[in-house]
Amino acid sequence: MLLLCLIQMPVSFALPFNSSLGEMLDKYMDEDGDLGEMLDKYMDEDGDAWKAKQRGKRAITDSDAQLILDLHNKLRGQVYPPASNMEYMVWDTELERSAEEWAETCLWEHGPAGLLPQIGQNLGAHWGRYQPPTFHVQAWYDEVKDFSYPYPQECNPYCPFRCSGPVCTHYTQVVWATSSRVGCIWAKAVYLVCNYSPKGNWWGHAPYKHGTPCSACPPSYGGGCKNNLCYKGTSNPTTGTADHLVAGILLLLSFLRFSIKLSLFMSTFCSCSAAQLVTCDTKLTDQCKGTTCNRYECPAGCLDAIGKVVGTVYYEMHTSVCRAGLHAGVIDNDGGWLDVSRQGRKDYFIKSYKNGVQSLGKYQSANSFTVSRVAIQVITCETTVAVLCPYQNPARHCPRLYCPRNCVEENPRISRVIGTRIYSDRSSICRAAVHAGVVRNEVGGYIDVMPVDKRKHYIASYQNGISSERYGLFGIK
Repeated sequence: MLLLCLIQMPVSFALPFNSSLGEMLDKYMDEDGDLGEMLDKYMDEDGDAWKAKQRGKRAITDSDAQLILDLHNKLRGQVYPPASNMEYMVWDTELERSAEEWAETCLWEHGPAGLLPQIGQNLGAHWGRYQPPTFHVQAWYDEVKDFSYPYPQECNPYCPFRCSGPVCTHYTQVVWATSSRVGCIWAKAVYLVCNYSPKGNWWGHAPYKHGTPCSACPPSYGGGCKNNLCYKGTSNPTTGTADHLVAGILLLLSFLRFSIKLSLFMSTFCSCSAAQLVTCDTKLTDQCKGTTCNRYECPAGCLDAIGKVVGTVYYEMHTSVCRAGLHAGVIDNDGGWLDVSRQGRKDYFIKSYKNGVQSLGKYQSANSFTVSRVAIQVITCETTVAVLCPYQNPARHCPRLYCPRNCVEENPRISRVIGTRIYSDRSSICRAAVHAGVVRNEVGGYIDVMPVDKRKHYIASYQNGISSERYGLFGIK
């Protein structure tokens, strides 16, 4: 009877969250601080905290940024032949800052060298009469006259580094389908530096897939389409990379990790963080410290990277995560999500050539891991973790989930939300996601569930149109 009682106790799960803000919230939770007031401060995009973070040191005007961004999206939406996977582009203030730092060197070359493997970059300069920054964006796109879809024929793909003849790689970077973020600096009104992420211009690959517009969008867009572009519903250039400050966004944010504790009668959920963006050469030893590893999002173009792969099926821990995913056939060279699980020590690792990746052999004992595809499951507003992904031993990855829209309107007696930021596993997953700010009620979308150790109590709050319940020492509210 005691065992049954413990198994029925709430187990916690968490949603992607900014780590530094999480530490602040933990402090306020422990001290019974005014959690709602602090959350409102950070969720108010017109508030002083937001403006100080996003606009305090910007070196390009909002109007110029908007002109550059709008022209990019206009040009991306009108490519011919039409694109089936062209993503809507948003402004990225981190890319803007990196462009500003490079523009200040006044060097007419691409750089800095250490950043170029991770980003794309276009440069433009002019002299004489004034020209708006869009003058250069249009000039980059106009290189289309020297480009033959799907691969350049009249145009040297290595231009402008080793170039004789026409250039077209400015055009291909502007219309590279997966390059969904841009940040530029308009230095002294004559020098335009635009940085792009994820990086484009991968040799041997077309800049986009030909087909009916929006018919091949990544699943993360949830079927959204705007002006022939895969669209998530955010277009403000100054908030594109921080649309959900409290919840966090996949690129350039870190996620909370929680320690795993053992219970006398029941093991707890593993600590699995939401999809973290890694580079092609990131080794698992750089990312995975716990007994259970995480969900990662790999960029495109990892076939051309240099990260080593050791093993077949079972990979040694110093292996590149993304290139192991390519070798195993879990992802292709367009990138994507993969799940990683540690498998303990193996006596040896076998070399093989698979899917364009040559792995190495190693004939000594070392820790290992495996990679697997990320399952995707559509759920309802009522679905709970306890029903969908109950605890198992050994721990397993929960699928990536797609929430419908308008879950705020669901009956709170049926679709309960218990907790704040960390929720009981008897909570509605989708309503908890709206409560946490991970998805918008009117849009819905994809989320990851991160199981963590069970809690003795959960804190109530009102956020994003949903009142959550408290549980534990103070009863249920």
